[in-house]
Amino acid sequence: MIRISTHAPTIAADEALRRLVDGNERFLAGHTRWERVTVDALANLASGQQPYATILGCSDSRVPPELVFDVGLGEVFVVRVAGNVFSGEVAGTLQYAEAHLGTPLFVVLGHSGCGALEAALEAQRGGHPEDSGIRLLVESVLPALEGIDASLPADAQMVLAVEHNVRWTLRQIASTPEGKARLDDGRLKLVGAIYDMATGRVHWLDDTVSRS
Repeated sequence: MIRISTHAPTIAADEALRRLVDGNERFLAGHTRWERVTVDALANLASGQQPYATILGCSDSRVPPELVFDVGLGEVFVVRVAGNVFSGEVAGTLQYAEAHLGTPLFVVLGHSGCGALEAALEAQRGGHPEDSGIRLLVESVLPALEGIDASLPADAQMVLAVEHNVRWTLRQIASTPEGKARLDDGRLKLVGAIYDMATGRVHWLDDTVSRS
């Protein structure tokens, strides 16, 4: 049976991060804990949730954080939006995680071959998305791509775009009043990561780790 988190998290941010790292290793090894969910297990969660980590990831169907990190129901609070962008709605959701759930670890999870970033790079080269919603998404991503050498091969630009976008989102979260306050008083660890679509491995941007 899948393991369910039913108690308020008492672990530190470092331990929360270790659980995610270990979960990705299980995922890679094919030793995941995911099985069927029983009615009793669901009932245990009906009274509330106490996740130990908040993850902002992309909507891409191939990158579900719960599977990538081999976590059970109630263990992580997940926000998914194309390009893992930081919008007003996302900011409000993350503030809920901070104010009401108190998760000690926030992770921004990008991934290789991100379609939103591919569209943004294409826009930089002079392309124009036809759909208005996609245009808005592209415009929100473009600031993250500053400094990427347009003379590089397309695949190299893409690799840099994914990393730059994760870092851009991290900076946006850290610059909010709530994020700054939690970082300053040591209540938050803020980490960037990139999921490799071809291998299933999560690569952690160690230099993005903030205070905990």
